[in-house]
Amino acid sequence: MSQAKVFGIHAAQAALDYSADKIQRAWVDHQRQDKRLMTLLEALNSAQIPVVKADRKKLDALAEGKNHQGIILDIQLPGVRTEADLKSAVQSLDTSAFFLVLDQVQDPHNLGACLRTADAVGADGIIIPKDNSARITATVCKVASGAAETVPVYQVVNLARTLRWLKQQQIWIFGSSGESEQSVFDADLTLPLALIMGTEGTGMRQLTARQCDFLVKIPMQGSVESLNVSVAAGIMMYEVRRQRGM
Repeated sequence: MSQAKVFGIHAAQAALDYSADKIQRAWVDHQRQDKRLMTLLEALNSAQIPVVKADRKKLDALAEGKNHQGIILDIQLPGVRTEADLKSAVQSLDTSAFFLVLDQVQDPHNLGACLRTADAVGADGIIIPKDNSARITATVCKVASGAAETVPVYQVVNLARTLRWLKQQQIWIFGSSGESEQSVFDADLTLPLALIMGTEGTGMRQLTARQCDFLVKIPMQGSVESLNVSVAAGIMMYEVRRQRGM
């Protein structure tokens, strides 16, 4: 696992709640005495995490000028899982499969937001290709607010091959496409499925789209042509959850 710095009160609290064992050290502004920071300091001490008291100048340097709110954590980032891990997870499922596939989504904010929603709806994990995809970073963890620790991220070398294997396991492949005639709200999402979201603008790659059993879209009535990837994924994932009564 690689290390990174997480900063800000909300991100630090999420790290304490979901991955306190991954925190190596905390840097805290010794001049600040506000209640939220003091509460975090007490929690860090209770978890026996080493705390270094520093001045604002030192914290500004560690955070590279970003808003740290008086606290920075050195933390081990969650590791991505392998194709072998994915196969083991699929074969051990005792409920109808529900995976999100991100085809070359490179914005870490989108990956973090998708992780957060995937956790909320109870998805079994997120699948990403090895190349041209966002990785688990401090930014992803901050946006995910703890979900990077709870939702498995599976990195695969060849996405099309992985999708073919999933179909062999009786998992249906649903792709998001604005050109589809079928609304996601009319599709049967109670089936075991993997839902694919392409990168914003270009969508899924053709090789990925050819593996889809169904193409679905979110109906759009306004003037914009598409939604942000994480927003669209959130709408579709919650439709899966609604249909399954989860």
